Amino acid sequence: MKLVIIDRDGTINHEREDYVKSPEEWVPLPGSLEAIARLNHAGWHVVVATNQSGIGRGLFDMVALNAMHAKMNQMLTKVGGRVDAVFFCPHTPEDQCTCRKPMPGLFQMIGQRFGCDLVGVPMVGDLPRDVLAAQSVGCEPHLVRTGQAATMGDAELQDLRRRVPDLTIHPDLSAFADFLVLRDRQAIGEDGPVSTHTGEIR
Repeated sequence: MKLVIIDRDGTINHEREDYVKSPEEWVPLPGSLEAIARLNHAGWHVVVATNQSGIGRGLFDMVALNAMHAKMNQMLTKVGGRVDAVFFCPHTPEDQCTCRKPMPGLFQMIGQRFGCDLVGVPMVGDLPRDVLAAQSVGCEPHLVRTGQAATMGDAELQDLRRRVPDLTIHPDLSAFADFLVLRDRQAIGEDGPVSTHTGEIR
């Protein structure tokens, strides 16, 4: 199975300082849904792994969270994409759980659910805790410069690279999807052009 794990807030949709609390506040980043569709069309199964401490903080409930993901799935369907599953941590940092990224619990649940070893599975997010969690279970770590990572300075990025030596950084989820799709094609010896969100690349 070609599995890829994607963070949600700041990676797929716009992040909010006061948390995304309703379907109305869930707004996709430009090109992110189309990026997931391109991954699907290239044979990738997409799973979302997201911290949702707003539940533990009492800012929204499971009904609201399910409604956000229903909106995401409906919008994905319109562009020919899909997410196979959403794994979320509802806890606050004070709960000291094992599933809140950068802890590995969410990823261990994904491995158990899909019956696969996560070593080498691409994971992408917009925060150091995303890539640290990915690294802890052997995933291939990727960072997108959207969400909170958009404001990271050079020193912060260099420090993160020291902590996660095999980190790959992309401008956004579209660029990440293009990277995986092109790498797949090169691996099987296809030299033709690949259609991307920015045009044609080789």
